[in-house]
Amino acid sequence: MNKDYPQGQLPQEAALRLMDQPYYWAFCWASGLVLSEYIVANPDLVAGKRVVDFGCGSGVVAIAAAKAGAAEVVACDIDPVAMLATRENAELNQVTLTYSDDFDHIDGSVDLIIVADVLYDRDNFPWLSRFVDRAGEVLIADSRVKNFDFPPYRQIDRRSGCTMPDLDESAEFRDVRIYQAATEAACL
Repeated sequence: MNKDYPQGQLPQEAALRLMDQPYYWAFCWASGLVLSEYIVANPDLVAGKRVVDFGCGSGVVAIAAAKAGAAEVVACDIDPVAMLATRENAELNQVTLTYSDDFDHIDGSVDLIIVADVLYDRDNFPWLSRFVDRAGEVLIADSRVKNFDFPPYRQIDRRSGCTMPDLDESAEFRDVRIYQAATEAACL
């Protein structure tokens, strides 16, 4: 995040208008910010790997993975405007990403799937097992699910985050947990 990025709280009227028809890609959600910081602080998680950022939104986590040394990062989102935002942000951050609007059509092997802020909708829970089936390792950042019990995922970190622009979210949504699932081969 650039130092000159507005840090103040959105006026309540503007925040309410946005929540009526949210453009999810227009925010750097707390979980995305936390996961991107976690990846940058732990570049060995992505170094030399083929990474898929599922539900990439504006591309914050994908860009962090690319900057941290991933061999390739596939930014995946079904929203065409989110993909446009990701392309623009990748260009601004001078990183190269690969793009896909369909997770099932990403060819080749995947070493790591990174996911932030997609479990707000319980309809997305079936993806948890699909991720493990597809990649050797999965990292998920989430602030919405309070009793996350989905083996083989285990909590590996917990941090405080903030959505930008600031939506004045309650403290519970600033409490971000990072979960990991890894196959035995990925752990070797």
